[in-house]
Amino acid sequence: MALDIHRFIQRFVEEAADHLPRLREGISALEQGRADREQINELFRAAHTLKGSSRMLKLTPVTALAHSTEEVLSALRDETLNVTPEVANLLSQAVDGLADAVSRLAEGATGEELPAADQALCRALESAAVGQASSLFSPATTTPAPTTSLAPESELRLSDTVRVRLDRLDDVIHLMGEVLSGHHHLHSLVDQARELSASLPVAQQAPFNAFSRELKDSVFSHDSLMSDLHDRALQMRMLPLSVVFDPLATLSRELAQSLGKQVDCRVRGSEIELDRQMIDRLSDPLIHLLRNALDHGLELPMERQAAGKSARGQLTIEARQDAGWVVVEMRDDGAGIDLEVVRQKALDKQLATKEQLSALSEQETLELIFLPGFSTKSIITDFSGRGVGMDVVKRTVVDELNGDLQLVSTTGSGTRFTLRLPLSLAMMRVLLIRAGGLTLGVTAPYVSELVECSTQSFIDAAGQRTLILRNEFVPIISLADLLELPAESSVTNTTLLLVVHHRHQKLALIIDSLIDERDMVIKPLPDHLRHLPLVSGMVSMGRNALASLLHVPALLEITRRTTPHLSAERTSAITAQRVLVVDDSLNTREIEKDVLEAWGYHVTLAENGRDGLAKALAEPFDAVLTDVEMPVMDGFALTARLRENELYRYRPIIIITSREKEADRRRGIEVGADAYIVKGSFDQNNLVETLQALLG
Repeated sequence: MALDIHRFIQRFVEEAADHLPRLREGISALEQGRADREQINELFRAAHTLKGSSRMLKLTPVTALAHSTEEVLSALRDETLNVTPEVANLLSQAVDGLADAVSRLAEGATGEELPAADQALCRALESAAVGQASSLFSPATTTPAPTTSLAPESELRLSDTVRVRLDRLDDVIHLMGEVLSGHHHLHSLVDQARELSASLPVAQQAPFNAFSRELKDSVFSHDSLMSDLHDRALQMRMLPLSVVFDPLATLSRELAQSLGKQVDCRVRGSEIELDRQMIDRLSDPLIHLLRNALDHGLELPMERQAAGKSARGQLTIEARQDAGWVVVEMRDDGAGIDLEVVRQKALDKQLATKEQLSALSEQETLELIFLPGFSTKSIITDFSGRGVGMDVVKRTVVDELNGDLQLVSTTGSGTRFTLRLPLSLAMMRVLLIRAGGLTLGVTAPYVSELVECSTQSFIDAAGQRTLILRNEFVPIISLADLLELPAESSVTNTTLLLVVHHRHQKLALIIDSLIDERDMVIKPLPDHLRHLPLVSGMVSMGRNALASLLHVPALLEITRRTTPHLSAERTSAITAQRVLVVDDSLNTREIEKDVLEAWGYHVTLAENGRDGLAKALAEPFDAVLTDVEMPVMDGFALTARLRENELYRYRPIIIITSREKEADRRRGIEVGADAYIVKGSFDQNNLVETLQALLG
């Protein structure tokens, strides 16, 4: 089936309308010497996206000019080219050419009707990119680009639909959000009226109570109406995922053919709807993931057959709804991601040192592919290898869309990317909390639970206050301290903890109080505040008061980087003995790793018994620490299997578990464990002293 290119050109025009102003603004910053490395990265990504999107739609003139522009920006990013007035002038002319082509498309031109790219300009750009002095390019007289970016239909037929400018619809939704915030404030006035009634003289209470009841009835009668009105407004901006999904199957076959590969692409769940804002921003990540799967993931037909696979690769793009989220998954049955190749490329590109890489888990090593400039391709082509794409995916999904991105890869079997996205960015469930004298918001998807407990229940793990929560170690930190806010002085016997999570990581934040929980309209940050990494948006509190929304992934990243360690004097006393830690809880693994590495041990992590057994048999360890309750293979079975191996017949195996029953202790001894430590009474000195005693 041939791809109906015309159907998607309008979407390309709208996408380009976002990228072109960024390019102009960035080039202006380059001319004035204000552009930092990150802004150059953004310029490069914009040109790269325009090139990739236009190529898929066979807009050859746009592709050619965007490619030449990308060459210059790539050289600037790699610092092999310096900004000069000539270079900035060439880039400005390139953006003018791109804008002219996009305007023609907006007026109804097809790819075949676009004038060819200016070859002299393309050659000048590519010469500049490699540092070759070329004759100063003087553009021929060109037709000025039309001022309109999106042309309306020449005729608007009378039907059951009308076209509404998106910005006008956004204004309606924004106003509805303000109305909702104001309506919520009326609820607080009802509460205040009830409290005030009790303080009035008896003679005035009856008439005031009548007024209070009428106010309450009026406010509550409008609750469902207000909510329905806002929901209907949001539904007007919903679009099915088919807008993004439908072209991907055909595009995948065309791109695979250009790479000499074969692919069957299956699309499921395209009828699920998302907010138009989400749909617009989702297009780029999915295109990048598609290119990644075809170029990096799927093997050539002969390679697949040699590995016992079908010559045709399998690519699945699937969406499903999960409560207030939409989960989009792209998976292939290719070769998977080679961790050694990732480590070596990270070293070659100086993205990490050997010491940093040795401290990373397998999952953290996989996620190096999301760094700007990272690519495992050995050669740069116009298709890939420039180190752009995967960082766009992470930035868009996590930072811009308040979503989650997970990566799973198995060598020889394939790779799966899972995007977890809110249905809309316009309104989300928000917890309002107080910390350090400020009212702050946290979107509900990042909230695990609220816990009120005594500080006596905290334990110390490698110098970090920690809470054991249902068999899981959760680091504790004061939110006020983290944000460098003054702590509110109050003496209480209990501490209120807000446990937040992102992917497999959890953090318990000490807060002062919980104020409220409700659906709230999310406001984007103004331009002058968008550099703040810990704030993702704002919410209106009524009466023109605003509260900042905390960006939980950034909070977790900061705390992960600042894990305290024990002193070097204590570390130097131990030779680098190798310890394998096996636990299905990421937090528990990381805490035990921090404790042991602080004492000088070299630690390897495994996420279940089978994974632990494979690693133990692949290379020797001086000791093994294991949990009991784990999927696939539990700790008892792992211990028994290790004792069957000659290498581990007498090496220390320590069970660390929440099982306190005497029968479980006896079972641990029966299968061959040397020590049995209950997590509820976990003490880092006890663990280290036990390990030292067993290792002699």
